[in-house]
Amino acid sequence: MSTMALSTDLAAWINIAPYHWSAIGTALFCGAVIGCERQIRGKPVGIRTSALITVGTYLFLASALLLQGETSDPTRVLGQVVTGIGFLGAGVMLSKHGAVIGVTSAAAIWILAALGVLISMGHLLPAIKLSLLVVLILCGVEFIENRLRVLTRGVHQKIDQTLGRSGRTKL
Repeated sequence: MSTMALSTDLAAWINIAPYHWSAIGTALFCGAVIGCERQIRGKPVGIRTSALITVGTYLFLASALLLQGETSDPTRVLGQVVTGIGFLGAGVMLSKHGAVIGVTSAAAIWILAALGVLISMGHLLPAIKLSLLVVLILCGVEFIENRLRVLTRGVHQKIDQTLGRSGRTKL
């Protein structure tokens, strides 16, 4: 096989048109950076799941934008993606011993999908910046909460339904 034929075959093999490797890479990065924070803390929705959510949302919306025309409406696809993401988010939230856990992970899933939407619209740099902002929020708020205990009132409390009292719990 000649070098030219090999290079042509390789070019055809790595071509993912109408999708773009830059968008796929951005989606992977955005998902991985948020997922890394979640995984390091031992929370649900780690690197793999986060990257799959951003890439999947990108692919759904980019495909919908390709189909846009007189009979196709990309906003319907967007609505269905948001609905599906809502089910994923609900799946990570639990009620355990009177406390609701997983709300932050559910919110992370929601933002991951929003980043996938941004990427599908071609806004790669804002998606990267917002991913870093999300990590800053996830780390920074906990840092502040640990120093100012008054901020955790009502947020990290267990509700004792039998006694009608509320007590602190470490989540």
